[in-house]
Amino acid sequence: MLRLVSSAAIAISLLAAASPVETITSGGRQRTYHLYVPPAAGADPLPLVVLLHGSGRHGDSLIDPWKSLAKSEKVVLVAPDSLNPAGWTTPDDGPDFVYDVVEAVKKSRRIDGRAVYLFGHSAGAVFGLSMGLLESRYFAAVAVHAGAFRDRGEFVYVAQAKRKIPFAVWVGTEDRFFPVASVRATRDAFAAEGLPFELTEIRGHDHNYYARAGDINKQAWAFLKTRVLGTDPEYERYEFSR
Repeated sequence: MLRLVSSAAIAISLLAAASPVETITSGGRQRTYHLYVPPAAGADPLPLVVLLHGSGRHGDSLIDPWKSLAKSEKVVLVAPDSLNPAGWTTPDDGPDFVYDVVEAVKKSRRIDGRAVYLFGHSAGAVFGLSMGLLESRYFAAVAVHAGAFRDRGEFVYVAQAKRKIPFAVWVGTEDRFFPVASVRATRDAFAAEGLPFELTEIRGHDHNYYARAGDINKQAWAFLKTRVLGTDPEYERYEFSR
């Protein structure tokens, strides 16, 4: 027998499945982020992956593809929303906002402060690279999909790293937004400063992270989970001109 389900019931079901939206005041503004905590997490401190979404999206767009892996690996996920969904900017979105989000999660959940990581896609990937360099003693490692530095203003961040924080990037050989050449140039600039940088070029793949999210996330987590800070995290504060 065919049973019709109302659109209202579908909407309620989708809302129930969505990741909780949390709010925080950062920089004098009310900001939002999405949180996923694996069930039966136990009493031990857990690693935390900060997910930075692509242009035109929100944090939950990365929570969902990571959720099954986070459940099996016992990883807490937090996905901030950029101030403008079109992209991430400094200083509006970080480092302070990202730091405030992480510290808020630490207050409510048992988090291993030496195992806090960044993962980003596209615009979030570029921002993740920058945040890793600026806060190299706060984040343990950075993994991103489809991101690179493409102008002179971005490359100035490379020299800011006070710790040799490890980076890993996955990019498709058919990505028209972040051509392989620009990712290789980013790798070379990081390597010139002595920063570990692993590059994986996915043959035939384009910019569509979601088509390969399961495999990319597994590889990213395999890279991240083996990197931890040797000492307690230290946060660096900056003064940015507007």
